[in-house]
Amino acid sequence: QVQLVESGGGLVQTGGSLQLSCAASGTIISRYTMGWYRQAPGKQRELVARIRSGGTTNYADSVKGRFTISRDNAKNVVYLQMNSLKPEDTAVYYCCLGVLGDYWGQGTQVTVSS
Repeated sequence: QVQLVESGGGLVQTGGSLQLSCAASGTIISRYTMGWYRQAPGKQRELVARIRSGGTTNYADSVKGRFTISRDNAKNVVYLQMNSLKPEDTAVYYCCLGVLGDYWGQGTQVTVSS
């Protein structure tokens, strides 16, 4: 059974940093595209960053230059390093396995205070 567990969320001031982690079990993430999505209150879930099995990454325009997605295949973990955080980054952040969203984590709350 595939499980994704996010951690690392919390409350941070504008300009601060957080690192989110997504630990996978029941599968080997190196085979898959992994993504981070977020959903703010009243808004649709949106793609934040994605990393393919070969290491290619892409980012939402709103986070380019501030967020970095990476993976540690040995640990079966995907990370999202978030720097220069803004209040508009406040959302629940979800980890996703597969291009089509085959599996999702439960989410971790990120709140950026102004």
